[in-house]
Amino acid sequence: MPSKKKAEKPILTFKKAQVEVLSSKIAFDGPLFRVMREEVREPGNKTSHRDIIRHNGSVVILAVVDSSKRDPLIVMERQYRHAAGQYLWEVPAGKMDEGEERLAAAKRELKEETGYRAKKWTKLVRYFASPGFLGEWMQVFLAEGLIAGEAEPEEDELLEVVLVPLSEVLRMIDTGKILDGKTLVSVQLYARLRAKKKKP
Repeated sequence: MPSKKKAEKPILTFKKAQVEVLSSKIAFDGPLFRVMREEVREPGNKTSHRDIIRHNGSVVILAVVDSSKRDPLIVMERQYRHAAGQYLWEVPAGKMDEGEERLAAAKRELKEETGYRAKKWTKLVRYFASPGFLGEWMQVFLAEGLIAGEAEPEEDELLEVVLVPLSEVLRMIDTGKILDGKTLVSVQLYARLRAKKKKP
């Protein structure tokens, strides 16, 4: 009789960090975010000073036209990002208003930036963009069953909205033409999930 395979222990473990905030003060308070200067006792009983950016949070929308097709179209935006000093290709995204639910924010941002509404919404993944100093985590939603409409971008948003085949977006990622983190995370995860579904 074949021996039962022993259940393998997971390589990655997850445990809650034991942290004590010794002091906390606002170093900067702006319209988009605030910077907190904190003294903390971190795991290992080490005391550190940390500057942390606090933010209402953001949502990311991977909007897909006809996801049943072999090579569906992805809603992409091109806009100038001053912090990066260049134009970037990105999927739609935006900040949440105070007290706003994440799904409501995603629906609002997609409509404002692209004019599209979606019949089907699915949570894909959430992630920390830069946890060394940024407390914000981003929720990625998959938006399907798109209905076109009129965009209503904010005054400071100058966006070029383009529908790009998934294969072309992946090629742009492979050749280093897409540098935006939320786009790299959401598109590559979506492509991997699609490939997984196709396997028998």
